[in-house]
Amino acid sequence: MAPKILTGNQTAALAAKLCRVQVIAAYPITPQSKIPEVLSEYVERGELQAEFVRVESEHSAMGVCISASLVGARAFTATAANGLAYMHEQLHWAAGARVPIVMPVTNRGLGAPWTILNDMQDSIAQRDTGWMQFYCMNNQEVLDLIILGYKVAERLLVPVMVCFDGFRLSHTMMPVDVPNQEAVDAFLPPFTPAYELDWQRPVNINAVVMTDPIAGPDGRLCPGYMGIRRRLQETLESAVSVLAEEGRAFEKHFGRSYEDPLPAYRTEDAEIVFVTMGSLGGEASEACDMLREQGIKAGVASLRVFRPFPKQAVRNRLGHAPRLAVVEKAISYGLEGALATEIKSALYGLNGRQPIVAGYIVGLGGKDVKPSDLCDIAKQAMTFGTQEEVPCHSVWFSNEV
Repeated sequence: MAPKILTGNQTAALAAKLCRVQVIAAYPITPQSKIPEVLSEYVERGELQAEFVRVESEHSAMGVCISASLVGARAFTATAANGLAYMHEQLHWAAGARVPIVMPVTNRGLGAPWTILNDMQDSIAQRDTGWMQFYCMNNQEVLDLIILGYKVAERLLVPVMVCFDGFRLSHTMMPVDVPNQEAVDAFLPPFTPAYELDWQRPVNINAVVMTDPIAGPDGRLCPGYMGIRRRLQETLESAVSVLAEEGRAFEKHFGRSYEDPLPAYRTEDAEIVFVTMGSLGGEASEACDMLREQGIKAGVASLRVFRPFPKQAVRNRLGHAPRLAVVEKAISYGLEGALATEIKSALYGLNGRQPIVAGYIVGLGGKDVKPSDLCDIAKQAMTFGTQEEVPCHSVWFSNEV
């Protein structure tokens, strides 16, 4: 390992280089624009043998990646916010076509009104497109999860988003242990596609399918649309164990384990546990220490893998906690935060008393979230005696009316 001081964007670009990506589709949008800029320098200097494709939109960028991946190339792009939203149709296509693209998303609030600052509304809004989604607490995880992402994506043939907070990580410099190229090559061999294209034997890829299975040219039944969707669902369900397996293998190669999709801090005896994602886990850990100094036993569980949702890990890690404060930077309008809903769903049906779950929306549009704010959240959540006493509305940290 060679330690370097890098921004999150520099780290993402370096990770792509270490993964020997072969096709890069580039379109700028703040705060991810530096990622393709750094990659273009690698390509121009001859440090990375890749096709650098300048496109006119994010929709086209994903189209390039899909096409490149279908013919067997390791493809890469990055985006954020409205650019990710513009990709929406193609995100479904990439997952349905089972192409193992890895795409960093530097999380940023969606317009309107315009903001270039951070929240997670952009990627959470894409949770049902069939992509795996990883969330990074720091820049080390940006590097590691891109490398791990390709390993898992190419094994399962499912695309991966590696999400990290815009500006809070994308533009913040942190120490990152960078493995040498030989170590990455040993962990991540060249991509071998499931089939080879042959101009002498042309085939249709992702043709129109019917509702019911029909026979192919060889007489064997091919799945209909619902059968194809069932296979994608089954693969994503199996991805939980595959991620654990490859996370253990990652530790053997690089010394850092990613077996656990829900890393925890001081949760063993906690009377209240913060549940977070992304860099907010750092503030929550600091708040946890502050609360313990005040005599309140707090803990933190920071979800690293949001899709596939690690239901069993949530039940094992959080089922014993008396109270949970789910603190997130996105909202499913008309209800609550998506993470809070899914935590409640995972805990539903536990034998005995379930934890009291209170959901809080914070940090939208880059609104600062301090450890002291999280301490206030914990103290309020501690006042709820039963699930029925938890307010149906979320708490917003904002100076606006």
